[in-house]
Amino acid sequence: MPASAVPMSSADTTLFNFLDRCHQDIQDKLVQMMALAVAVEADGLSPALQAQARELTDWFNAEPRQHHLDEEKHIFPALLASSDESVLQTTHRLIQDHGWLEADWFEIEPSLEAAADGNAWFDPGELRQAVEVFQQLYSDHIVLEESLAYPQARERLDPALLASMGVEMARRRAIRDAKPKKTPRA
Repeated sequence: MPASAVPMSSADTTLFNFLDRCHQDIQDKLVQMMALAVAVEADGLSPALQAQARELTDWFNAEPRQHHLDEEKHIFPALLASSDESVLQTTHRLIQDHGWLEADWFEIEPSLEAAADGNAWFDPGELRQAVEVFQQLYSDHIVLEESLAYPQARERLDPALLASMGVEMARRRAIRDAKPKKTPRA
């Protein structure tokens, strides 16, 4: 039976659904970040925008980074073991994208941090442009992962390994979710 005809296990479905959901969360947060950047550029800071900037800063400092680590630990090694040159090239590009995404975040984060603290020293137009670049790189990256990396990993990963990955990721997220949420800064 070809790999594509093998029914997906519940662990496989859960793991990849989890990764896909994280991609959707990233895209949703990027839309929020763009709306914030546009609003700050048009109207300046408000208490609501400050709170949103804090939430976005905290989220991007945690969730996408952990997601990238999960991919680099669980998904990419199977792809790097491939003898298919296009899979290898794509995987190396995805790893490089993680570095570019982190570099882009390092450009955006100080402005969002300042906005969260009510400081308007940053250029709102530059923030908006940086968010546009960040949003486009993430969009391209996610399409490549979902169209090539994840399907290729599904074919290559052992179902027992998929299950253990899903358990590890779920355990870590459950511990994170059980922690008390930060209260907004005054």
